[in-house]
Amino acid sequence: MPTLLRAGYGQVTLLAPTTITTAVTAVVTAPVTGLLGMHFAMMQATFTYGDSGGTSVKAWIQTSFDGGTTWVDIANFAFATTTARTMHSVRLATAVAANYTATDGTLADNTIKDGLLGDQLRAKYTTVGTYVGATTLAIHATLKGM
Repeated sequence: MPTLLRAGYGQVTLLAPTTITTAVTAVVTAPVTGLLGMHFAMMQATFTYGDSGGTSVKAWIQTSFDGGTTWVDIANFAFATTTARTMHSVRLATAVAANYTATDGTLADNTIKDGLLGDQLRAKYTTVGTYVGATTLAIHATLKGM
């Protein structure tokens, strides 16, 4: 876990490599806290498809503005049956349209919501179907403070 980001960059693991075997819904990781001053998050999701089975994996990166009571989607990664590594970046400096309605596990596939970075991050993921073999998902982030 990084220290406060005011000193610069930090790297965090939002989801350590996790083997996917059965369908799961809305599994959340422990939040990474102490991110006050975060201005930028570069996230990378690595999906390794096993032998067969399964139909989809979706992961949302979420932030909180109230100490972890509620969570807001800031990025979505969507995978199916092909090994892939994808990246997103979210910046605090981007203006958010007035009256943004927060989502929790429903942000559209492979999209981001700029302008929203609280002081915590976590991952939430859902899988459909039974994956066979060594199917895994991992999510890492590089964060920049002031």
